[in-house]
Amino acid sequence: MLQTPTAPAPAITASAAPAVGRYRWTICALVFFATTINYLDRAVISLLKPTLEKVFSWNAGDYANIELAFKVAYAVGMMGVGRVIDRLGTKTGYALSTLLWSLAAMGHALVSSTVGFSVARAFLGVTEAGNFPAAIKTTAEWFPQRERALATGIFNSGSNVGAILAPLTVPFIAAASANGWKWAFLITGGLGFIWLALWLVYYEVPARHARLTKAEFDYIHSDVDDMAAVAVETQPKISWGQLLRVRQTYAFIFGKFLTDPIWWFYLFWLPDFLNKQYGLQNTAVALPVALVYILSSAGSIGGGWIPLRLMKSGMPAFQARKISMLIIALCVFPIVFAQYLGQLNMWLAVLVIGIAAAAHQAWSANIFSTASDMFPKRAVASVTGLGGMAGGLGGILLTALVQKRMFVYYESIGQLNKAYFIMFLICGGAYLLAWVLMQVFAPRMQMIRFDEPAAK
Repeated sequence: MLQTPTAPAPAITASAAPAVGRYRWTICALVFFATTINYLDRAVISLLKPTLEKVFSWNAGDYANIELAFKVAYAVGMMGVGRVIDRLGTKTGYALSTLLWSLAAMGHALVSSTVGFSVARAFLGVTEAGNFPAAIKTTAEWFPQRERALATGIFNSGSNVGAILAPLTVPFIAAASANGWKWAFLITGGLGFIWLALWLVYYEVPARHARLTKAEFDYIHSDVDDMAAVAVETQPKISWGQLLRVRQTYAFIFGKFLTDPIWWFYLFWLPDFLNKQYGLQNTAVALPVALVYILSSAGSIGGGWIPLRLMKSGMPAFQARKISMLIIALCVFPIVFAQYLGQLNMWLAVLVIGIAAAAHQAWSANIFSTASDMFPKRAVASVTGLGGMAGGLGGILLTALVQKRMFVYYESIGQLNKAYFIMFLICGGAYLLAWVLMQVFAPRMQMIRFDEPAAK
């Protein structure tokens, strides 16, 4: 049996946040570095593509199939990894995921065939799927509701830092020796073991952490009325069946399904857009791409700051989240004018795409936080996994049904600019549609309560 409270969430004021310890931000820093390594590991192969094409005689289809193996495995991994992390607990679950994806990343150096790379990418996709469910569960355990979007924005900016660090390091490692591409996989994959050692030393749930003061513990749980986190390891787990029977789950799923593919589009097609539209070659794309990722990092943190300020002004949490996400969705819309602005000056197009990418990261900081707004902490990783799977499937469908066919067709008739215009229209409208659907399924983003018998 499910119960949804009808009383409005209490307003959170600045006076409700006394000066307490800051150990929770140490935990946030650990999650930030894990996310940085996560994205660094997945970006290595794209930077080594020219070298690997020569070594293994790849064509465009071979590389596409290798990357598709990663995307499919990532989506499938998202479906189950959240359940595993909820069952094992954050410390063990995050550690296991990082250990496995680091081994998978290093394993690329042992591959000797195209099929082998597909297998390695699939293993990397399944194991890397654990990062975000574990990270969101960590912020749910370690931060009060008012700070979760900010903490999420900070650690999520690690994805942009990883995307920036990769081109600054990987090509130089690869160029250092004849087998430099192998060392690139080994060195970047090995960073996960350094993080793993720090995680095992510094992480524990708040209720059992020796370094956490009582004042900070009370602050972390200052807006939690059931103190679920205190006994999180002993409470019954929540099944997929229970989650799929509540509307709030579908709010999160549709929000991720419609918007995650847009981020994948930026990651994989931005260099091509700059090349085809403006003739930028090789290293010439580095500066505009870096600018987009720098703006994205700022957007990730700024997106967490907006609801925090609204809540501190006295606005209820659900309303602050809703208004923040609407503002962010509107910030994406100008991307539909990217090509027009690019006719005036390429950097105007880069700027408007950068703002849209920043808005996506701001959106991510908030939509991830809605999982902990609406669900008990013991279900947060499972819900995040379901949403991540939906986002992965959305990315696969967008690639297969829209990008692949549409781009091939328009390129064949010499009108590729029309394909990009259609994609920018999709980008501009996706977040507004997602926001509307989230309001339909969860207009007040209320916390779901699961009775003990129903949680078995």
